Amino acid sequence: MPRSPDIQEPDARLVFNSGGFRYELYRTLVKHRDYDTLLVVWRQPVGGGPRAQVILKPLDAPHERDRHARAREEVNLAMFLRHPNIAEVYGLATHEGVDYVVSEHMRGCYLLTIMDAAMIAGRKLSPAFAVSVAADVADALDYAHGREDDADRKLHIIHRAVGPLRIRLSFNGRVKLTNFGSAYSELRHRLPTPLGVLRGDPAYIAPEVLRAAAASRDKLMRSVAESSTDPLTAKEIDGRADVFSLGLVLLEMLTGEYPLDPLETLVPRLPSRFPPNIVSERPTWISLEMLANRVLRFGPAEVERAASELPTRLQAILTRALQPNPAERFESASEMRNQLRLFLLNLPEPYAVIERASELKSVLQEASRRWSSSSMELIERGVLPLRPDMMDGNPSE
Repeated sequence: MPRSPDIQEPDARLVFNSGGFRYELYRTLVKHRDYDTLLVVWRQPVGGGPRAQVILKPLDAPHERDRHARAREEVNLAMFLRHPNIAEVYGLATHEGVDYVVSEHMRGCYLLTIMDAAMIAGRKLSPAFAVSVAADVADALDYAHGREDDADRKLHIIHRAVGPLRIRLSFNGRVKLTNFGSAYSELRHRLPTPLGVLRGDPAYIAPEVLRAAAASRDKLMRSVAESSTDPLTAKEIDGRADVFSLGLVLLEMLTGEYPLDPLETLVPRLPSRFPPNIVSERPTWISLEMLANRVLRFGPAEVERAASELPTRLQAILTRALQPNPAERFESASEMRNQLRLFLLNLPEPYAVIERASELKSVLQEASRRWSSSSMELIERGVLPLRPDMMDGNPSE
């Protein structure tokens, strides 16, 4: 997807104790105005013991009370998310008034990085690679969508931020969906979305979420801030919103182009389709109104045009996943996963985790050879140029 070149300098040295652990900054993984800051740190029990690398994500919110509540909510929700394709959250750490969500660090790179590396290498990811990654993410989403709390009440989890920088690949081919920090759920005592704020990733957002935001325009001023109802999530919005987001990610992997980027989707005068009093929680590279216009205009004709050179079976999967009307999409993430896996089963040659790891290595190696002549800045740091030891069997990090 289009990205701003605004990449900030690394953080100063960070060492602190919290919750019985000592944390020491190893390096900055992501620090960019369009994304959450992510730090790789060493974590070791105070008093000694084995140390391991984890991710720290500092929580940012206008008010300290909200920041603490968001941090607790993300950790509490993670208690119900134990799946091989979902990154584990370990808890919270606090230092000098800043709350950090502590989560699993998997040695590898984000999908966004491998997509950019493919561009640098002058190649596209194979359909098998893209489909296999999407199938694993769909499996993770299906699990999350069906979770219940300890009292067997449906949590109605919607990730709301499925995108290439929230899908991580290990060097040995594993895939994990990360960062449920923007998720909608019906977890008890959750912090409602602030009035007039669109939570999630607008670049991969489903049209029904935008339509719900527009429909809420007249309700926003009448809503009570302390209400437990999320004013921007209607009851009819469910896991199929994540299916749409994953469909956009899959289309981008397959074509090497962000689906909503073509200039022909711009119009001189925007229709009055999105209320100006709603703002995005995350920065956008164009105005939210313009981005919303692109999403709401993205339909079967646009999918057909973007996917015209793909295999017919993949075109059918993408068309179904990216229907503007959720009732015409896959009924669930599991249905999309099953169709993706069926595509893989019908390939002439098997494509599994080992093949995915091999392709990942090939793309990164080729991108490293061309790195010095490339002007592209990667959002994720420390991957290119690829060090000789980064993909061996004995991690040095």
